[in-house]
Order: sequence, then structure tokens, then C-alpha cells
Amino acid sequence: MAKERKYTGLGLALGAALGAVFGVLAGHVGAWLAIGVAIGMLLGVSMRRKEAACPQCAAIHKMHLHVTNQERADG
Repeated sequence: MAKERKYTGLGLALGAALGAVFGVLAGHVGAWLAIGVAIGMLLGVSMRRKEAACPQCAAIHKMHLHVTNQERADG
């Protein structure tokens, strides 16, 4: 759940920033900010990883995450 919030927040921040930049350049900050936030929310939602559908894939994915986390801990 925390990762979902992280990606949604990241997408929201990026969209707001881009919308503000385009709004300043175009002279319509309110409209572009709203468009940027909407696009950012869509990007944030699309950045989330999908859960594995089958049990075999879920086991492989879980093992891969465990190995990756161990490598990060080792340095």
C-alpha cells in the first residue's frame, strides 16, 4: 500500500510541476495545472507493479524480490 501511495504521489508531483511549467509558458496556469495533475495521476497509477496471476509466477517473483533485497543489504 505504501508503494502505491509513493508512485501516485510521484506522478502527482511530476504532473503538477509539468503543468505549472506549461501553464507559465502558455499563460493559462490553472488549466495546464489541472491537466498536468490529471496526467500525473494516470502516470502514477500506471507505474505500480501488477501482482502475479498464477501461484508459480508469484513464487518466482517472491524469490526474485528476496534475492534483490539481500543484494541491496549486502551493499
